[in-house]
Amino acid sequence: MAPTRPLRSLLSTASSSLRPAQPAKRSLVRTSACAFSTSPPSRGPEPDTETADRPRWQQTPPQMRAPFRIRPLARGGVFEVNEDPKRLDDAYIRMLGPGGDRVLDDEVKWLAVTHKSFDHGRRGFNDRLAFLGRRIVELQTSQALINSPQENQWPCNREGEAALDEFGRKPFLHPALNGLQGLSDEAESLVLNKERLAGIAERYGLDKVTRWKPKRADNLKGSGQDSVLMTSLYAIVGAIALERGGEQANKVVQDRILALLGFTFSVEA
Repeated sequence: MAPTRPLRSLLSTASSSLRPAQPAKRSLVRTSACAFSTSPPSRGPEPDTETADRPRWQQTPPQMRAPFRIRPLARGGVFEVNEDPKRLDDAYIRMLGPGGDRVLDDEVKWLAVTHKSFDHGRRGFNDRLAFLGRRIVELQTSQALINSPQENQWPCNREGEAALDEFGRKPFLHPALNGLQGLSDEAESLVLNKERLAGIAERYGLDKVTRWKPKRADNLKGSGQDSVLMTSLYAIVGAIALERGGEQANKVVQDRILALLGFTFSVEA
């Protein structure tokens, strides 16, 4: 008769057979997946050499282009923006005289006539140049108003002396003080009127080369064309000041803007 196994050993053998199998221990040594990869390494998109060679004013940066249009087309038709460098050079020659197309760099020439509404500002815009140019124009206008003859603000007698007021007071008058009323905001705003400056810009043909996006192509005046043209005029002055110096910018303001508004300047000015 074969010996029987103890009951305790039989139970331990049964319980061990019912236990789930233990997972294999993970190796602590990490291997690189690239070492066992048989596919070639991925590469980014090849750069478009033709796009990279084109200047900034001529293209929208590729990384800023939307995959599709999300806004509806503007009402009143599509406003055609100038893309002809020859037309732009003609406008600069009309404003700055012979050789005016060579006063500024090509990139700056386009930047000075590009409003922030064009292409959502992705090609640059002229706000900073216009800020500088406006300060230069305002300074030259103030100096012109001081040196220009002003109407007498106080009644005078036949001898040209100031008449007494109702309290018997006599104001002090001096030729050096005759132009002080020209420093008021009202006098400057009358000279640098938006409509007057826009008319000067149209005279030089800036309305044909300024790049902007009107609200309605069939109503440019109602879309703010005067403000856009005034900004381009200021921006050109600011660009000349940065690239050619303040002296030449002052000369352009005097000869090409203020002279058309009725001011005269001496040779020493």
